[in-house]
Formats: sequence, structure tokens, C-alpha cells
Amino acid sequence: MTTVFDRHGAVARRAFLQTSAAALSASALPLTALAQTAAPAQRSFTPTPGTWRTFEVSTRVEIAKPQGATKVWLPIPSINSDWQRSLESSYSSNGQARLAVDGKYGARMLMVEFAASEAKPFVELTSRIQTQNRAQSLDGKGTVAAADASDLQFWRRATQLLPTDGIVRETALEATKGAKTDVEKARAIFNWVVANTYREPKVRGCGEGDIKTMLETHNLGGKCADLNALFVGLCRAVGLPARDVYGIRLAPSAFGYKELSGNPASLKGAQHCRAEVYLSGFGWVAMDPADVAKVMRLETAEWIKSTAHPVVAPVNKALMGGWEGNWMAYNNAHDVTLPGSTGGKLGFFMYPVAETAAGRLDSYAPDDFKYQITSREVA
Repeated sequence: MTTVFDRHGAVARRAFLQTSAAALSASALPLTALAQTAAPAQRSFTPTPGTWRTFEVSTRVEIAKPQGATKVWLPIPSINSDWQRSLESSYSSNGQARLAVDGKYGARMLMVEFAASEAKPFVELTSRIQTQNRAQSLDGKGTVAAADASDLQFWRRATQLLPTDGIVRETALEATKGAKTDVEKARAIFNWVVANTYREPKVRGCGEGDIKTMLETHNLGGKCADLNALFVGLCRAVGLPARDVYGIRLAPSAFGYKELSGNPASLKGAQHCRAEVYLSGFGWVAMDPADVAKVMRLETAEWIKSTAHPVVAPVNKALMGGWEGNWMAYNNAHDVTLPGSTGGKLGFFMYPVAETAAGRLDSYAPDDFKYQITSREVA
């Protein structure tokens, strides 16, 4: 059985274009080829908005070793904005499925329950989205009307992993010393994160985002959910509304950066967290200091230590105010309680999650968990 939901979660009474393995394979561009498209000394990274791209993203889960009753939760794209349109989603499964929504953040998910007698539980979710590049100059005086005050206050709140007092506030005040405007504060925090943190490839998944522990231990190495969470927490600590945006890379970078690319035929490990900060006069602005750190550490055989390096400089400039639209957002949710789960809260929700009678499976081990994520760009 296949069921289709529209962007509001209602059942859509129309057929949904199916994704074929052949089409997925044909659309995949080997990342080794990407690495050869531009000489390291002459790199460009200038995402420009204006062209919408349409993708179908499929996540298939097969529980390899079911034990007793099994449950699966899959994130559904929940963001609708100037840079992403989350359209319809469809699923097929041999379990009992329903749409669920996180009450605090509005993160949508597909929850599937399987009977203990089901020997081969599976679910496949396909979502269609549209996305475009983001780029916003922070020069001059912005003219965007102010957002709702209660909404902005929501994005200044502390969460379990994003405290805004103690060492977090002390660090934020030090980083923004002398900054007066929202733009100056955000720029100072972005630069502080890039200068003081680093990409640590040994961290599992996207990291945990425990910014207080990072600062207390002076262990500032991590991945996107660590480094961008640090940016968000520091912004909130000095009164700037900010939020993480949890998603996944879908396609190769148009600018030849292999570390900023996704392989459509297999998006294993392509999950990526970004950030937004609200700046008076400019509205919600894209930020991604974690990807600057990733390019510095991994784009070349050399660990680049300077943002003036020709490989890093264009990325460092563009990711303070923009990002490339080869990426899809799921949600902004923190401290997520999954409906029907016997496990604890999730710090964030951008990976498939499953539980059997033996407990929660490891979402960071897709081969053991047995899930695959693919994408296909639709003309």
C-alpha cells in the first residue's frame, strides 16, 4: 500500500512519481570527478538565488534483525520558506503507519509500528521538495519588517543542549566585545567559531551539539551539529534569535567542492546541520561556519589553517549570509520526544530512528540499521 501526504499532512488523491534505482544511478555524478573540475588555487563559491530545483528524496528502512514489536520514525521535510518548499510525501510499508508532528517545533515525521510476527519489517518514504540557493548581503541598512516578537523570543530560549548562561554567555560576550549592531554581533560570533573550532572527522555522525561541555573541556573539535550549535547558542546568549536547521545534502556542489556535495545514489552520511540567525532589518539569515571548518580540514590533502587560503576564502565569505541549494532541510527541532518511544529524547531529529524489544538501534550505523537514502532531481 502506498499513501501520499501533501505539505500539510493531508492525504493527497493523486499518484506520486516513483523513484527508480536506474534513474538514481544515472543522476549520480562521481565525487572523484568533481574534485577535478577546478584547480585548488582558483576556486569559486558564489551561490545565487533565483532558480528553484525539485528533488525527490527516498529513505528505505529494513530492520535486519527484528526482536519483538518494532517501531520506526522517519523525519519528513517540514520547512516552507523563501528557500525551500516542502511538498508531498508518500510511503509504502508492511507495518501500520501514521503521520505525527512534534508539538513544539512542528517537525513532521512518519511513525511505523510492526507486529512482533513481522519477519521483514520495511518502510520506504519518498518526499518531494523544491530548494534554491541563498545569498544575502549584510552591508548597509536592512529594510525587512520586524518579525513577530513572541516568535523571536522562542528562538532566544535555552534548551537542554543550548544553555545561554554561564560559560556560554561569558564566551559570547567576549566574542562580541565592541560589537553594537545585530550584524556586527553575528559576524563576530561566526568569525569566532571559524577561528576557534575545527572539524574532527572521528566524531560519530554529525556530533551531539553539547556546547556547554565543549566550552568547559576546551574540546572545540566536532562536526556540524556541534559547531553550528555553538554558533546558535552563542547568538542566543547575547540576545540574537538563532536556530539550527537539520537536513541532508542531496546533490554535488555546482562549484566543485567535494566536501560540500552529496552523492544522489547513496546519501549515507550526507546529513548536515546548518544555522540561521535573525538580524534586525535583514530577517532570517543563513549561516554555516561548520562547513567552513569542513573545507579547511578535508577539502584538500592539507589541513588548511587560514581562511585567506584560495580554497577556503570564497566559502568563508559566502556561508556568512548564504548557502548552496543542493541541500534539503527537515526541521529546526531540539529535544525531540518521539511518540510511542521507550527511549530518551533526541537532541535533534535528522536521522531515521528505530526501536525493537532490545532497545533503540544506532542511527549512526546505517549498514547495521539497514537504511538507505537516495535523491533524484526532477526536471
